Amino acid sequence: MTEHDQFRELIEGYALGALDANERAALEAHLTSGCPDCAKALEEARLVVTQLAYLAPPAEPSEMLRARVLRSVRADAGGANGSSSGSQKMQAGPQRSSIPLWLWAGVAALLLVSLYSTWEARKMQQDVAGMNQHAAAELKERKQLEDQLTVAKHEAWILTDPNSKKIEIMPSDKNMPKIEAMWHPQMGIYVTAQKMPMPKNNKVLQLWLIPKTPGAKPMPSHVFWPDANGKIGEMVANPPEDMSETKALAVTEEPAGGSLQPTSTPLWVGGIS
Repeated sequence: MTEHDQFRELIEGYALGALDANERAALEAHLTSGCPDCAKALEEARLVVTQLAYLAPPAEPSEMLRARVLRSVRADAGGANGSSSGSQKMQAGPQRSSIPLWLWAGVAALLLVSLYSTWEARKMQQDVAGMNQHAAAELKERKQLEDQLTVAKHEAWILTDPNSKKIEIMPSDKNMPKIEAMWHPQMGIYVTAQKMPMPKNNKVLQLWLIPKTPGAKPMPSHVFWPDANGKIGEMVANPPEDMSETKALAVTEEPAGGSLQPTSTPLWVGGIS
């Protein structure tokens, strides 16, 4: 190794202020001699060290580095004039060199760590969001299944309980199918039908309870429509507690959403004996 190479190895430590008094004096004497390569290398080392201060996370220096820097500062206090003149000559010299590879490696490592950490954080956020969405979907599906099971139990109870009363709701047109209703005093009314035509003009079917009281208005009830196969299976909750106050069930075609009062003549009517 030549004397010139030895000085090149001291330049990074000089830029960091980590040389002892003898090393610092030797390097400054070499720089004062007008070595353009070393002067350029020192300038670039100082630039990289300055940039590293912004890239690196806050950290306390080790005790070893702290002691070495303090020794350098104390040794430098007595020869400030010579150091200043050497530094001025050093900065005024010709400029030619390259940034040491170890400094580039440090910068690249910091950038890679930062990018990887950002990518990991975003990936974790996406994973958590995905798990939350999946959990919400599972809960929604479970609630729907529980609701369907509850309705199925009510339907089975109404259809099999001896306290339920069967009501045949007959069509005004003999070519139309009939509608059947099973009325349970506590569980409600279950309406069924087969091969029902779909109401036209965006209308729906609405069930009405016709009171026995003379002059009383029909009570609006459940709104429904057949499925693609013409099947009806509808649970009507909260009917009147006293079935004896109702003399008939009727079904009309009404605008979407239903009506408070019938807007057409009933197409199906079934008396309650």
